[in-house]
Amino acid sequence: MSVNQVEATKWQLQEAKQRFSEVVRRAHDEGPQIVTRHGQDVAVIIDMEEYRQLKGDEPDFKEFLLSAPDWPDDLEIPRCKDLPREVDLGW
Repeated sequence: MSVNQVEATKWQLQEAKQRFSEVVRRAHDEGPQIVTRHGQDVAVIIDMEEYRQLKGDEPDFKEFLLSAPDWPDDLEIPRCKDLPREVDLGW
């Protein structure tokens, strides 16, 4: 279910607080639930699956590092054996 496919239900903040379990259930079953304060939209409650789709599947930095391929123990990385270049520092 996409945000564009369903007309979101609006809840005044006080009512959303009093009926929070229902708001969460309806977000899961029916789609986004908008919370208003003084007539202004201030928050949206959405189902976790929809949140994951919106967020995308990006691993955090730790997961990124841990996902690196296993390198063999005898891996040899060729290194340049040239001497460093001469640098004139003007001294």
